[in-house]
Amino acid sequence: MPSSQPVTVSIARTVQHGYHRQFAAWALAGQELAREWPGYLGSGWVRNNLNSNEWHVMYRFSDAETLRAWDDSHERKWWIDSSGGLMEITRVEHRTGIEGWFDQPGDVSITVPETVVPPRWKQAVGIFLPFFPMSLLANILLRPVTGDWPLALAVLLNVGILTPIMTYYMLPLSTRLLRPWLQAARKTRR
Repeated sequence: MPSSQPVTVSIARTVQHGYHRQFAAWALAGQELAREWPGYLGSGWVRNNLNSNEWHVMYRFSDAETLRAWDDSHERKWWIDSSGGLMEITRVEHRTGIEGWFDQPGDVSITVPETVVPPRWKQAVGIFLPFFPMSLLANILLRPVTGDWPLALAVLLNVGILTPIMTYYMLPLSTRLLRPWLQAARKTRR
C-alpha cells in the first residue's frame, strides 16, 4: 500500500441486540480519542437500517504509517478493550486512491468531513488521463508482437499488462496529482 496516500478503514461490527446506544457512545469515545492522533482525518459510523445490528465504522488517516501508529497504539488498545463485548468484528477493509469510486449505487458509504467525493465526470477524467497514454503506448509497443494475432488475444494481452500497471501505479498517481481538483467543493446552482 503506497504510504503517501490517505487510507480509509471500514469495519463492519455486529452489535449485541439492545446495546446500540452503548455502542454509539463507545464509538464516539474512540472518535474523540483518535481526533488528536497525528494523521487523523476523520471518522463516522452508520448502520444499514434502524433494525440492523450491523454497524459500519469508518476512519481515515493521512497515510499507512500514521494509520499503523494509531492501530498499534496503547490508547486504541485500551479503547477496543473497553468495549466490554458489546460487539464483534465481521469485516475489515482498507481503501486508498480511487477504489471507493467503484462502490455500487446504494452501498453504505461515509464521507469524512475532510474529503469531498468527486462527481462521476471528474472521476472519469482522472481515469482517462493516465489510461489513454498508457493504452496508446502499450498498443505501439505490442503491435510488433501481436500484429498477426486475433484481435481478442491482442486485447487480452494488452489488458493483462495494463490492468496491474493502472491499478497499482498510474491511477494512484493520477489521484494524488489531481486531488485538489477532484476534492474541490462542489458549487451549488441557484
